[in-house]
Amino acid sequence: MAIRGSIIKSLIDLRGTIVSEPDAFKAQKEVLTNLLEKAKNTSFGKFYGFSQILEAEDIEKAFAEKVPYFDYKTLNDRWWSQIHEGAEDITWPGKPHYFALSSGTTGKSSKRIPVTDEMVESIRNAGIKQVGALANFDLEPEFFEKGIMMLGSSTDLQHEGDHEEGEISGISASNIPFWFRSYYKPGEEISKIEDWDERVERIAENAKNWDIGALSGIPSWMELMLKKVIEYHNVDNIHEIWPNLQVYASGGVAFEPYQKSFMALMGKPIKVIDTYLASEGFLALQSNPDSKSMKLILDNGIYFEFVPFEPEYINQDGSLTEDAPTIPLADVEEEKEYVLLISTVAGAWRYIIGDTIKFTDKENFEIRITGRTKFFLNVVGSQLSVNKMNDAVQELEEKFDIKIPEFTIAAKRFEDGEFYHSWYLGTTADNSNEQLAEALDESLKNANKNYGVARSKALKGVKVTKVPPEIFPEWSGANKKKGGQVKMEKVMNEEKFAEFEKFVQKQLKEKS
Repeated sequence: MAIRGSIIKSLIDLRGTIVSEPDAFKAQKEVLTNLLEKAKNTSFGKFYGFSQILEAEDIEKAFAEKVPYFDYKTLNDRWWSQIHEGAEDITWPGKPHYFALSSGTTGKSSKRIPVTDEMVESIRNAGIKQVGALANFDLEPEFFEKGIMMLGSSTDLQHEGDHEEGEISGISASNIPFWFRSYYKPGEEISKIEDWDERVERIAENAKNWDIGALSGIPSWMELMLKKVIEYHNVDNIHEIWPNLQVYASGGVAFEPYQKSFMALMGKPIKVIDTYLASEGFLALQSNPDSKSMKLILDNGIYFEFVPFEPEYINQDGSLTEDAPTIPLADVEEEKEYVLLISTVAGAWRYIIGDTIKFTDKENFEIRITGRTKFFLNVVGSQLSVNKMNDAVQELEEKFDIKIPEFTIAAKRFEDGEFYHSWYLGTTADNSNEQLAEALDESLKNANKNYGVARSKALKGVKVTKVPPEIFPEWSGANKKKGGQVKMEKVMNEEKFAEFEKFVQKQLKEKS
């Protein structure tokens, strides 16, 4: 009998009956008030008059009127750069003990996002909420005695003067509570290995020593690790190594594009639970097993605002126009896409995190990530968001019974002088490029009115190139930081796309 598991499950169930959901609007107002009060004497707070905002009759309205939008570049150039130079009390009291290095490939150098002690605590609290939500997922007591494989970036953080730097997953893992350490795999020693390939090799070597019940990490990199373990032990699926695996906590990107190839590595069904942990904070988690959506965490040091995701409000670089309207939480609409803004206990203010979301259940404040502002393809008026691309690729998988775990796309002018949407699909399917291109085109025409209009005018057509799926992680690996992970860019500009095409040609030549 799983005595310890039964006790833990009972405690989780008890927590669910004792801890009630906060009043969403009251909680968000309190979060904003606390943020402003805490930061009113910082350089940022004085410049934008936080003390005066706190005296306003409508604090949320006054905050939106007095403080502009910030993306990373504008906030870093004007404010965070002072912290990098050693200044204190800039956008948050004191100096942060950590900086999160972003895992994206956009730009020549990593973003360095402050992570304060309050943000570490906020992430820890969100993790506890996630554990508490497991009470809703009908898991047996035995599950709560199994290990959790958390596949993130290296926990061997870089010491830079009076602070440490690393990706947010590494920072979070290096601050896990003591009571969780016996569950945490692959353990401290392996997690500190900086080289990704070496770390995965060590995981594969030790896999049979662990009784894993849950996985946590980015889908693409988790899939690579699972394939390595399966290959190393020469088995057909991961359940031959970890027979008690029941749960996968996905995060970082939408899971749907990876679902078919990911589940092919399983020997039996598992529960997939979505989480929303970004470099800037832990924003949402899935608490309802009957929904694929995540619930915003509204009482944990992060204040949310929403801007309608409309072409007239989005600049070419993914930033917002100055006249873009802000929609408060009370007025959001279901199934409408929004650009997400956050203000946090790490000193991010009206910060454009870069993600687009939609509310699937306004009453319960459940959302789904639909894409990235920079992954909005509108070069020739097609107004194509990444969720529409994901949907179209999934339709291809279903129509032809194939797997396409990765893709990337760019609007490209070809030799005839016309613009085409050029797709690279990671698949081993036998279907011709032309057959896949035609099916993609039809799917997008049916799903997106603006795309159909563009196809009748400036957008000449669709071109598809099939490549082996492993090309995509190889590209990400070639661009990643030491010890880190990189999310594949679904949409590239022409310059980046040209680099990708050269890389593909080189890899295919080496493989031939």
